[in-house]
Amino acid sequence: MKAVPIDNEYLLDILLRLLFTPSPSGYTDRVVHLVCEELERMDVPFELTRRGAIRATLKGEARKPNKAVVAHVDTLGAMVKALKPNGRLQLVPVGHWNARFAEGARCTLFTDYGQHRGTILPMKASGHTFGPEVDTQPTGWDHVEFRIDERVFDIDDLLRLGVHVGDFIAIDTTPEITDTGFINSRHLDDKAGAALLLAATKAVKEHHIPLPVDCHPLFTISEEVGSGASGALHQDVAEMLTIDNGTTAPGQNSSEFGVTICMADMGGPFDYHLTHRIIQICQEFQIPHQRDVFKYYRSDSAAALEAGNDVRTALVTFGVDASHGYERVHQEALESIAGLVAVYMQSPPLYARDRYEMGPRAGFPTMPG
Repeated sequence: MKAVPIDNEYLLDILLRLLFTPSPSGYTDRVVHLVCEELERMDVPFELTRRGAIRATLKGEARKPNKAVVAHVDTLGAMVKALKPNGRLQLVPVGHWNARFAEGARCTLFTDYGQHRGTILPMKASGHTFGPEVDTQPTGWDHVEFRIDERVFDIDDLLRLGVHVGDFIAIDTTPEITDTGFINSRHLDDKAGAALLLAATKAVKEHHIPLPVDCHPLFTISEEVGSGASGALHQDVAEMLTIDNGTTAPGQNSSEFGVTICMADMGGPFDYHLTHRIIQICQEFQIPHQRDVFKYYRSDSAAALEAGNDVRTALVTFGVDASHGYERVHQEALESIAGLVAVYMQSPPLYARDRYEMGPRAGFPTMPG
């Protein structure tokens, strides 16, 4: 195994292109085409599931037991719940996020025939009209509405415009990269993970790095609503590394710098042996890292296991401040994880025995202690 140079300019460029491509869960076709175009440009073969999850293949010396590295390209968003008599729209969230982060957001509404711009606002949005009630009104999705930037004043106007219940709303990401290396944007979860996975794939491909076994970069389309990597795995995949956001907050050990390795989340502990392989790679290649446990968090790994896939899973994260809100990360974390992924792709299978779904006791590992 050896360190592989990461094209950090490409990483940031593809991140911005992903961020500017709307993809709330359930409305992901555009971003799927974008990722497919990048893989075609790299000459990396891939195939799609019926709904659009992407399963690419970097060929190795052996076909099995092979491995996968997964990030998701779907994001949070909203959907029209009802058309209101005042010409505005009642909303429900797509994915789990708090409505206080939606207030004031600029958005795009996608109808059957086109798209329209608008803003999510609290019911009482004007201090000049409601005075102190602006500060005391309750928060929540039942207390916000979508103001569409068209001449609409009632339900009939909305219907003439082609607006219907169930239309998708994508939230503007408004990304900004500062001179100090911080990236501020909505939906860094997990567009940043997809960007660094593409950057790692590009590095391995362009530098002609030999791999011991086939490695499958996966891009899933429904992580934010729970199903994630449940249907995108080959049965020969024995180990899967998931890339997602970590949570930098009081009481957490995550960081906006380096790699944050998640030891357990609300689904339970991650695979001991694969997680420690990741720690070992970080130590050997001097990649800054820390460990954390997430109590209110799940990822593509949980979806894969709950679907019945017998696969070892580990989770590496880039520490995000204000996750599922106005998010921030430092580009150093993305570069660190991209470098880690490029090395992990070169690592041999954990255990030769893992090429069998069922096997004898011989070759089964044990733990220290």
